Amino acid sequence: MRQSAYVSRLTSFGQPLDPARLRSHGTGVAYTTTGGIMSPIPVENALMSTRPIEKTLAAPERLDLESRTAFRRAAGEVLDLLAEGAGRLVIDLSGTRSVDSAGLGALMLIQRKAAERRQTVCLRGANEELRFLLVLTKLDDLFELETGVS
Repeated sequence: MRQSAYVSRLTSFGQPLDPARLRSHGTGVAYTTTGGIMSPIPVENALMSTRPIEKTLAAPERLDLESRTAFRRAAGEVLDLLAEGAGRLVIDLSGTRSVDSAGLGALMLIQRKAAERRQTVCLRGANEELRFLLVLTKLDDLFELETGVS
């Protein structure tokens, strides 16, 4: 079972709980079996989403032909962890000094995958050169743009 299938905040005897094993008996309390032991869990916690809404990924110092494949793969893995239909990937570009055409292509493909999953991509801390390239290539409308870092 994939890691995202586990409710990370809920534990029973220090072990993550598998949401498929949670049971509610109409009492406002869910139960899970752990080695034959029934452990009560408040239903409001049991019904929490197991996927986060926002994740931040730091871009490499040079987003170019050499780094694009690894960066796209990492971004794809982060998008898979986000809630479909509501997730937001923030790409922190504050440490990125240069982006070439391959890097722009990688950003575009990341955005395309996010759009297929009804997620958004935010570019945070992009330098003036990258912002200019995004406008020049008409890619600026595909992304949310934020200044600075947080």
